Parts: sequence; structure tokens; C-alpha cells
Amino acid sequence: MSAKSRISTRHSVVEGWGGYLPPNVVTNDQLAKRVDTSDEWIVARTGIRQRHIAGENERTSDLAVEAAKKALAQAGAKAEDVGLIVVATTTPDNTFPATATQVQAKLGNTTGFAFDVQAVCSGFVYALAVADNFIKTGQVDSALVIGAETFTRLLDWQDRTTCVLFGDGAGAVLLKAADGPPDRAARGVLSTHLHSDGRFKDALFVTGGPGSNKEVGVVRMNGQEVFRHAVQKLAEVVEEALSTHGLTGKDIDWLVPHQANQRIIDGMARKLGLPGERVVSTVAHHANTSAASIPLALAAAASDGRIKQGQLVLIEGIGGGLTWGASVIRW
Repeated sequence: MSAKSRISTRHSVVEGWGGYLPPNVVTNDQLAKRVDTSDEWIVARTGIRQRHIAGENERTSDLAVEAAKKALAQAGAKAEDVGLIVVATTTPDNTFPATATQVQAKLGNTTGFAFDVQAVCSGFVYALAVADNFIKTGQVDSALVIGAETFTRLLDWQDRTTCVLFGDGAGAVLLKAADGPPDRAARGVLSTHLHSDGRFKDALFVTGGPGSNKEVGVVRMNGQEVFRHAVQKLAEVVEEALSTHGLTGKDIDWLVPHQANQRIIDGMARKLGLPGERVVSTVAHHANTSAASIPLALAAAASDGRIKQGQLVLIEGIGGGLTWGASVIRW
């Protein structure tokens, strides 16, 4: 079978989901004892009320494994049957090997293949696109797509403009192949849309890296610049995703955005004409968990029954790079 014919006869369906948050919770009031800030200041500017922080012995792969196990259990699937594991992360266990290979080992999978994707807060959308295309081309029949971060290890705890924003966690979905091309009426990933522009690297970056100063580094961000780009670029990629299928905001059952800032989330909802009750927001509970934020929000809303089978879900996110993307999924 040619690649072209395989692409026309297969698509990806979300069969399982799961999320994991470390048990250690740090509230805004607790954080205010370490840095010059307050609960009122943080909530007013971001909507964040608390964040989860990984324990000293918890690695990114540990968080990813817990989320993956829940996704597999929810789908009634076995880890050894998964063909591909893609982990989106900015905070790998090691410079190498890929964190995904450590997840693979901890899950007991020896027949598939695994690798990482690095697109910061857009990472889950990127990883979803990669896995979806592997399934479409017939190279695998199933894929675990995981976003996992121990992002707090990149923070300067004296910089109140960044340290209040982030937390740790992991989320995962299990994709399985289904017959037929992507169709707006059928369950599955309808499409993914990815973009990047490296000219805006200085808007959000980490000061270190093995290829530059051989250090891990800390996060630096121009908040106003990131906010400006987020509003514009997310609106554009959302329109691109919807117009591809002849959809409008009114057709979307759920907006599940990257959980960075409640003001950005509210702004996107207004542009789509969606009321708050059709927007999944978890930022107050676990802050910005970078690549983990979208799958954590998906898992939360699917697990509590808000997102139901057959509904249209729109995900979108923007992150350092700058990178941004969106996807439309029939749940």
C-alpha cells in the first residue's frame, strides 16, 4: 500500500486519557513568604491560585508514566501493545537519552519506539501532530502522546514575574488508528496546524543550554510581548483550524486552551463567541505546566464528564520559540 493511499484511509481516535499532578501543592500565600508578591496580585494578573511542585526524587519521566498509566487503563489497553511514545517536554530527565525512552522502559514497552518533542508550551499540540501523522501513514496503529514537565526546576525564585506562573505535572492521551480519512462527522483528530517564528526567541527563553554555556539556566520572559503575540497568533491559528473544516466558533463544544493566563483564555473565548461554561480552565489549580497543560485540562474535563464522546474539541497553545498551534478533535 502506498503512503498516499494509507493517508486517505486512516485517522487517529482518542481512546484514553489521564493526568497526574505531584501531591505537593504551593498556594499563592505560601509563595508570598518566599518572594515579594501576594495572592491578590497573582490572581488579578493570571488567575492562578496554586501550583503543584514535583518532589526532590520525582523526575519528569515519573510524572509522564503516571499519566500514561491512567490513559492506558481508561482505554483498556496494554503498554506493550503501543507502537509509539512521544513525550513533549522542556525539562527532560537528562540531556540524553530522550525522556520518552525512560517512559517506555518504565511502562515495560520493548516493541515500540519513543522520542521527545520540544516546543515548550505548544509541545503537546506538536506531539499530537507527530503521532497523528505516524498513524495516518500506517507506520503505527497506536501512540501515547504525553506532555510532562518539572518546569519549576527552571525558575528563578527571586523573579516574581515568572516564578508565580508555573507548576509541574503531566497529561497523556492514547491514540488508536481507525479506518477512513479524517471527517468532521467522525470521531478522531480532524487536523493539526503548527507554526513557529524564531525571530521572537527573546520574548520567552531559558538562559542556559549544553550547546551554549553548559548550564541549565532559568526562565526569562517579556510578559507584555508574549501576551501581544498570544492574542494575535492564537486567533490566526484557530481561524485556520476552523476554516479548514468549514467550522465556526459556534460549532465548537469545548475550547481547551493552553493554561497560561486566564486573561488570554478569556480573550480567546470572546473571539470564538464561546461562553465561559464551554471553556475548560484549570490554570487556577495547577498554573502553567507548559507542555502538560493541555492534556491535563483534557483529562480533567473528560474524566468529570464535561467532554463527551462525539463532541468537537478545539485545543490551542503558544510557547517559547515562538511556537504555536491548534487542533480540532471529534472526541
